Amino acid sequence: MREPRNIILRPVLTEKAVGLKEAENKYCFEVSRKANKLEIKSAVEELFKVQVLSVRVLTSKGKKRRMGRFEGKRPNWKKAICKLREGDRIEIFEGS
Repeated sequence: MREPRNIILRPVLTEKAVGLKEAENKYCFEVSRKANKLEIKSAVEELFKVQVLSVRVLTSKGKKRRMGRFEGKRPNWKKAICKLREGDRIEIFEGS
């Protein structure tokens, strides 16, 4: 199995993600595109010492961007939404 820090890349802190955290105790992460649900679950549990009940994943397509007459594309990325056990929290999402 891969290193957990190579699976979980960064937290996703959008308005929708913060709303999920507050309402349903779900946390969003950008994860490696090669990671599967079992690897994501074990990585979150190992890194943050919490119990994950379920994991949902989605792949977002990269947007096309233009700079004058030159066109490029941002890379595709994968997002995981992890539902935690009641009472568990991840401290990096909490304001300091």
